[in-house]
Amino acid sequence: MWSDKESKIDFLNFNDIAESIKDLITEKELMPISIGVFGDWGAGKSTILELTAKALEKEEQEYIQIQFDAWTFQGYDDAKAALLETIAAQLVEAAAEDEKLLEKALDFAKRIDKVRFMGLIAEGAATISGMPTFGAIQNFFGWAGDAFDEDEELNFEAVQKDAKAIGQIGKNSKKLVKAKEKFSPPKEIREFRKSYISLLKAFDKPVIVYVDNLDRCLPENTISTLEAIRLFLFMPNTAFVVAADPDMIRLAIPHFHKGATVRHQTDYLDKLIQIPVHVPKPGFAEVRAYLIMLIAQDRSIPIKEFERLRIGLEESLRFSWKQGQISVDDLLERCELDDAELREEFKIAEQMAPILAESANINGNPRIVKRLLNQVKMRKKTAHRRGMQLDERTITKLVIFERCMGVQATNKLYELIDSESGKPELIKELERTDIELDVEWLPAEWKKEVNFLKKWARLKPLFTGVDLTAAAYLSKQNIPMGSVNSVMSGAAQKMFEGLLKQKTRSSNASTELIKITTGEEYISVMDSLIEELRKVEDWSVKTPGIYGARQLAAHDDRCKANFLAFVKKAPKKRWLESLIKELEATK
Repeated sequence: MWSDKESKIDFLNFNDIAESIKDLITEKELMPISIGVFGDWGAGKSTILELTAKALEKEEQEYIQIQFDAWTFQGYDDAKAALLETIAAQLVEAAAEDEKLLEKALDFAKRIDKVRFMGLIAEGAATISGMPTFGAIQNFFGWAGDAFDEDEELNFEAVQKDAKAIGQIGKNSKKLVKAKEKFSPPKEIREFRKSYISLLKAFDKPVIVYVDNLDRCLPENTISTLEAIRLFLFMPNTAFVVAADPDMIRLAIPHFHKGATVRHQTDYLDKLIQIPVHVPKPGFAEVRAYLIMLIAQDRSIPIKEFERLRIGLEESLRFSWKQGQISVDDLLERCELDDAELREEFKIAEQMAPILAESANINGNPRIVKRLLNQVKMRKKTAHRRGMQLDERTITKLVIFERCMGVQATNKLYELIDSESGKPELIKELERTDIELDVEWLPAEWKKEVNFLKKWARLKPLFTGVDLTAAAYLSKQNIPMGSVNSVMSGAAQKMFEGLLKQKTRSSNASTELIKITTGEEYISVMDSLIEELRKVEDWSVKTPGIYGARQLAAHDDRCKANFLAFVKKAPKKRWLESLIKELEATK
């Protein structure tokens, strides 16, 4: 089994990207700098951050490297403070051995309390005044100006411990504004920045802050974290490396800035991130290398041979622009690995790579690939416990079908296996190479994926004449249908929830959710919607989920085929028949 955590070992030639980011950071003239590592969910952004940190550790110049996982603080009362306090804590720790440095670090940490307190005031005041909270600290400057006695003692620690203080602060905000001797928030921000600059000058080391998992957070936390980063922008000797799905960030902006246009959303991100670095989509060669390395890791081959294998594949990928990929046999010979069983596993990986790289429902996504392999391992262990004589290749081929074709199409496959004594005639027709496949033979749920089916049918092992009863039973009984949707990204999950709640025939919000979700996840979302619609008992009422499913079906032909196959079996209703005719008329 393989962990779902980011890898500290490069399986996909991401070292090139990490080295490029390192080069930007080590170019002193470019400091301060903000770099965005942009990519879809599961594309490998976290791994690139890990590899960048590892590359900087090898430099002669010492760096203070700070890791911040935004998702860890998802339930935190103030997301801005979470980042600020993480930075402060790391700087205090780095200064622990030097008394003068420690004094400066503690001074900086105390100023974060005040900045955080101002943020709480802004949020509380905005709540009672109806003011939008986008850029809370900046808005506070606009309405409050100065609020406290400069020498007044404030119990910041108590405020930190009790997020409910926000409401109380909001109620007392008018009294605070009327104070005669006033505390200046703009001055505190200046002092905050001055304290930080002084501390870094004393350290004489650049600070690198890695911000990860923003695209897993709720919109409020996403923007709050970015707002905290703005406090540090253009401060000397500081770099921020932010890993995120840019579409998810853009989607979060309207939650704070009502009426924000697409241009405003893009401008916000462009002003925050100076240099975007996009994670490339893995192709056949990258997926092949990834599968081989995962297999080698699972087989626990000796460290020396493992590293030779990794370097051999990395070099092959690096020079793929001018030469072919290194063969499995050459790779094994180079690594001094004489293992027939390992060679067979590598060969299977080589056969699987094209379909995993090209399938619209996988698209080479490393996290999806890894989770699919974990499913195969789980089923293999279950089969062994039950005395089923099933090999991994058979299980793998069926798992790929489930992921790429979706629940409805997979249900149809297992229906055919059950009804034809484990040997469907349709499988035999798919695997024939002497005649052209007659698409009319295919079930409605399969007709939109003819190209995939042809490639899948040629994936070994061939199923012609093979009794698939045990394999189908294992899939249906041991791994509940629909479990593949557990690999949905945060964007796809939000899309599913939005479509399920949709109460009108069309929705601009749903259109936006569909737009920012990658096409390879549409089938998983549609399958989840259909599973929810199966629970509907009273079809005399237009259940909200039906409209979300209809909108997705109108957007994607594969989803339309699955949706129509389902609703045509639903109870006959005039309004439902109208919906079916409408979808069938669209091209």
